[in-house]
Amino acid sequence: MSSAPLTGRKVLIITVSAFSVIIAVNLLLAIKAVGTFPGLETKNSYVASQRFEAERAAQLALGWTAEAAIERGSLVLRFTDKAGRPVRPDTLQSTLGRATHTGDDQTPAFAYDGSAFRAPVDLAPGNWNLRLIATAEDGTQFRQRIVLYLRHGA
Repeated sequence: MSSAPLTGRKVLIITVSAFSVIIAVNLLLAIKAVGTFPGLETKNSYVASQRFEAERAAQLALGWTAEAAIERGSLVLRFTDKAGRPVRPDTLQSTLGRATHTGDDQTPAFAYDGSAFRAPVDLAPGNWNLRLIATAEDGTQFRQRIVLYLRHGA
């Protein structure tokens, strides 16, 4: 144990050191958070909100359901109608990636086999998001985000 008295200078050094560590950690976490942010979903949320209900009603009127799964190294995507019959959209755009960053994003090269779309993928374990935009013959867009969780790589 030191017999030196606790002076104002020592208290100042302790206080400045403690706050320096806190500020440095906060800055590091803020920089990491901003650096991994994937970006905006829409440029103007107000304009998007004005169209949301009409677009949602049109999508629901299609009666489509989309399901995705990983089967033997392939991403399998199935669209069905209300009766459970396969549906083939006119166009299909998709992005497969992580929820937290865009570094692992990929665009699956889907091929239609008569009942489902299939694309070869090489995925690490964890959470993945498949973001879809499919267009019906009448031009109605079907948008959906499907969460896939992989326990083992695919």
